This record gives sequence, C-alpha cells and structure tokens, in this order.
Amino acid sequence: MRGGNPGAASTNALLFVVCLAQFMVILDIAVVNVALPSMRTGLHFSTTGLQWVVNAYTLTFAGFLMLGGRSADLLGRRRLFLVGTALFAVSSLACAMADSRTMLIAARALQGFGGAVIAPATLSIITSSLPEGAERNRGLGLWAAVGGLGASSGALLGGVLTQVFGWPAIFAINVPVGAAVILLGLRFLPSDIRIAGPRHFDASGAVLMTTGLVALTYGIVRTDTLGWGSPGVLIPLALAAGLIGAFAYVEARVAQAPLVPLSIFKLPQLRAANLVVVLMYSALFSMFFFVTLYLQQVLGDDALQAGLSFLPITLSVFTASTLAPRMVARFGVRAVVTFGMLCAALGLVLLTGVRPGGSYFDPVLPGGVLSGFGMGFGLVASTIAATQGVPRTQSGLASGLLNTSRLMGGALGLAVLSTIAAASSHLTAGISGAEAMTTGFTVAFQLGAAICVAGAIVAALLLRSSAQQPEVDVVESRERALEEAAEQEPLAA
Repeated sequence: MRGGNPGAASTNALLFVVCLAQFMVILDIAVVNVALPSMRTGLHFSTTGLQWVVNAYTLTFAGFLMLGGRSADLLGRRRLFLVGTALFAVSSLACAMADSRTMLIAARALQGFGGAVIAPATLSIITSSLPEGAERNRGLGLWAAVGGLGASSGALLGGVLTQVFGWPAIFAINVPVGAAVILLGLRFLPSDIRIAGPRHFDASGAVLMTTGLVALTYGIVRTDTLGWGSPGVLIPLALAAGLIGAFAYVEARVAQAPLVPLSIFKLPQLRAANLVVVLMYSALFSMFFFVTLYLQQVLGDDALQAGLSFLPITLSVFTASTLAPRMVARFGVRAVVTFGMLCAALGLVLLTGVRPGGSYFDPVLPGGVLSGFGMGFGLVASTIAATQGVPRTQSGLASGLLNTSRLMGGALGLAVLSTIAAASSHLTAGISGAEAMTTGFTVAFQLGAAICVAGAIVAALLLRSSAQQPEVDVVESRERALEEAAEQEPLAA
C-alpha cells in the first residue's frame, strides 16, 4: 500500500502489523521476570546484578519514548517503525546469544531503545492513517487489547518458553516475529509523507528530555533496593526535576522548532486521559506483581502454574478491549473510562481477601478478572480520548506521551505500593511469614483500589463524552489545513 489512508481491504493488514509489533514490545517488559532465576544460574548473576536485566530495558524504553514518538512525526512513522523493529530483533538475538552478564545487560538496553522507537510509532500509524470515528476507535481498541494481552501473558509465555527451551528462547522468539513485522510492514504500511520546507531537530530539547526521563526512571527503579530516603534515589529524582524543568523552558522560550510543542498540553482531553492512564497503571501494573507473588510464595504454585493462572485475566483484558470501542460509540469516553476504573477498583477490593488459607478461585480469579475488565475498558477509552483532536503532525508526540504515562505510572505505582506492602508486613508481629506477606498485599490492594476510584473521579469530572466532543478548534483546524497543504510527494520507502 502506498500513500494516503489505507483502503478498507488493507486496514486489517495494517492493524495486524502494528499490533503484532506492539505485542512483541510490551511482552518483553513482563516475559523476563519468570526467566530471571534461570539467567542467574546460567550467567552467575548476583541479586543486584540480576535486577539490571529488567532495569536496563526499562531505563532506555522509558527514557526514549517521547523522543521516539516525536522523531516519528519528523522523520517518518513507517521509516522509524521499520528501523525500530529491525533494531529490536537484532538486540533480541544478541540477548539470546549473550554469554556474559555485561553482554546481556547491554543488549537489553539496546532492546529497550528499539522498543521506545516502535511503541509510539505503532499508535501514531493508527491515528494518522485512520479517520476519527468508528474505524479509528476499532484500531485503538485492538492496539490496546494486544498491549494488555502482552502485559498479562508475559508470565505464561515466559514460563512455557523457559521451562521447555531455556531462558534464551524468550528473546530468540522475537527474531522471526520481528522479521515478519518488517516484511509485512514494507507491504502494508502507508508511505511517509514529505513535509514541505526545512525540518529542524531540537537537539538541546532531545538531550534534556531524554536524560530527564532516564534519571526519573532510574530513581524510581532503585527504590527496590535503596529505599526512598537514600541519596541513590533522591539525587536522580532531583536531577530529573531539574532537567525536565530546563526542558520545559527550552521548549517554551529557546527552541526555534520545539521537539515537543507545549501547545499539545492545551488539549484538555489529552491531559485528562493521560492522568487517568497514570493512575490506572499505578494501581493495576502492581496488581500483576502482587498476585504472582501470592500464587508462588503463598499458595506454592510453580512458574508455569502461576502463568496459566493469569490466562482468564488475560482473556478478560482482551475481551473488554475489543468491546470498548462499541461502548464508547454508545455511551461516550467519559462513561466508559469511569466504569472501567470503578470495575478495576472493585476487583482490587476483592483481592484484599488474599490469605494463606485462600485459593486461586477465591479471591484471585474473580478479583483478577474484574480488574482485567476494568483495565481493558479504561485503557481503550482513555486512548481514544487522548488522541481525539490531535493534529496528525503531532500524533507521534501524543503516542509517545501516552506510552510514557503508562510506563511511568506502572513503575511509580509498583515502587510505591511494593514499599508500602513491605513496610506493612514488617510491622506485623507474632504471625507467620505467609500471614505477614498477605497483610502487606492487602494494604497494597486497598491503596490500589483507592487510586482507581481517584481515576474514576478524574474521568467523570475532566473527560468529555464523545457526544460532547466539539469540533477541532480554530487553531487545530488551521494546523490541519497547513498540514494538508504541506503534504507533497511520498518519501522513498
């Protein structure tokens, strides 16, 4: 397919390509956890060193998401998508072939960079190729569904691959998948549009933004071993605040062509939707972590059993994500997001019933499935809201912002809630280790439920229903008109 919007016959092929890439990237965030014990044995990692197999990916993925999204707008979404996929596949092969700790950690960092290029490009391709309305909403629903599927199926696929083939298989599987994505992308993704006039690259903004996000992520992930009051956490967080503040000043006052035009934050739907996504992932990303610990360390399941236990939760996320576009068309984004967040809150309330004498069927299955439904409805409707009215020239930027909100919300929520859960379990005296652990989990689930209720309130007060969504305002209309006038010949593939 070349140039223009995809026709009806090729829309499904386009969605298949970008959703497969999104699944691959999101899966790699979660799939590693189950394989960590095998990696520790095979490459003789220390406990601290092993954490960097996860953190190296998280740092580069989070740090470069905004840069990756904006670069897709400036350099071409199709081009960046294909380059990022190739980089992700090559670095995955390097991970699978790693024979030393240094090589594996370095390859994981490169893999995260590739993911930061792919993830915003996938969403940007959908929003820039499909017109607003039912067609785009269906695409966004599928995109969110496979993202949720990747996040929630990581434990299952990681357990199967590690147990049958060994830990290198969790990385090697990305090579044929990446090759398929590239071949299909060359065939089905629309060619990039040449923008008339010079294109300036805001190098100072890129450096400040990327280093600020890396420092922020580093400070958050180090709380797992250092604690929130440690200089190793406070210094990078303070550095992140300074760098992000300097970035905002450069973009507003200095840059000739800002990498991130701050005018995008004037869109109320985008602001509110991203806030909801941060709250959603703060509560629900940690839910998967605590349920995994409960199944394995309290109920005694092995890695494969725990992974299979997540299958109904995974299916609930996928089902709600596919139903959400129709719900949005009927009830509007505000109602669906609010319903999703309240549904997730109720699921987390049920999970507060975890106890040493409990079982998978009570309370994990009902609480997890209900939380999964809430996540599916809330994420899809929030994604639709966040991309409404965004000019196509800034769709990559909006995509990078949404992905950053998801990742930062998840990382921050996990860091805070796991710290609180650990402190709560330590404060409990005179009970068994399993009872102390579940006491901490209960507190974390209670706080997660409160966060979801806060997200529901934000959605109810700040989001507009689709029926109330006004036409794109005068400024955005002018941008779209200029954009259409600037679209010239397609860039060489």
